Amino acid sequence: MSERHSGGARRDGGGRPQVIGVLFGGPSAEHEVSCASALGVARALVGGGYQVVALGVTRQGRLRLVPEETLAAHIDGTAAARAIDDRLSVTGSAVELRAGERPCTALVTGAESPGEVHAVLDVVFPVLHGPYGEDGVVQGLLESLGVPYVGCGILASAVGMDKVAMKRALRAEGVPITPHVWFDEHTYRTTEDVEKLVVGLRRPLFVKPARMGSSIGISRVTEDDDLAAAVEEALRHDNLVVVEQGVTGRELECGVLGGTRPEASTVGEVRVTGGWFDYQQKYFGDADPMVVPAVLPDEVTERIRDLSLRAFAAIGGWGLARVDFLYDESAGELYVNELNTMPGFTAHSMYPKVWAAAGVGYQQIVDRLVALAVERQASRPTSQEGQA
Repeated sequence: MSERHSGGARRDGGGRPQVIGVLFGGPSAEHEVSCASALGVARALVGGGYQVVALGVTRQGRLRLVPEETLAAHIDGTAAARAIDDRLSVTGSAVELRAGERPCTALVTGAESPGEVHAVLDVVFPVLHGPYGEDGVVQGLLESLGVPYVGCGILASAVGMDKVAMKRALRAEGVPITPHVWFDEHTYRTTEDVEKLVVGLRRPLFVKPARMGSSIGISRVTEDDDLAAAVEEALRHDNLVVVEQGVTGRELECGVLGGTRPEASTVGEVRVTGGWFDYQQKYFGDADPMVVPAVLPDEVTERIRDLSLRAFAAIGGWGLARVDFLYDESAGELYVNELNTMPGFTAHSMYPKVWAAAGVGYQQIVDRLVALAVERQASRPTSQEGQA
């Protein structure tokens, strides 16, 4: 990595710049979103004096080392108007990750020539959204290598990604959630009338794949809509389906940042058109639907912040998460809709915006996350290092 794109402000105990591997892409339907988030993270890391190694994951799950000049061109390029268009691309030579000879490091080696070491990573920042990257799979790999990594661990990532497991964890800790049911594909295929699966829920309904993010595969079902068609759409992305009773109210979001003593951010609001915040509005809309800070009574804001921390603790979170709420203003009721353990990280994403409103800038977030990754690794008993 050139000196220009490595800096020198962030150094390890030996006086060399900390090397951060940014993982992005992946085989999930959120591939492009991950590529956009990764560019934002890479820019912040470089600006903070870290040495960045960009590691793209193809849709087939193969690892690619993005050439230095390609990464530099993206970082120095003019940001696109839409965040989804301002992204890294998965390109470069085939590589693999291996355990480093120095404790708590990982090696980037040639896929066909493992003796060829391209980089030694001090920390991995997995900016991966959705299945494979946000569900504990990559976290398990990084645990086995014994390298510090940003974000939630295996269990919290898996629970946060699986809406069924997440709702169970939240309910067990007394965190309010919306009425819902869930079923697998076999149950759906062997049920004569799909309406029998949602008895007790009032429309509108939201039909979702259990393990997908960015509003992919989600359908809003009213009295006049085809519930079976919505279930079929969800099953295109997962074999487990969650059906939630809709709440007429406001969509609010809060960020969590920290380890043993996490903190909650300012609260933001997503103002949507068409009934809900779908994938098209999130990444391809011309208007910015986010209002930060949300205009709320102080006591409601504090309830949201408190519930965010309780939800984070319920899944065993570490590092970061964005907690999404539904607020039934007329009834004064708040519901946790979901947690996102690797929220969008583009310049236009809600997570950096709510923290900026709380006085914590993008660069500070990234610095804190890298430090938290190292802190977690250092706090583990020696006998557990390198074990999943």
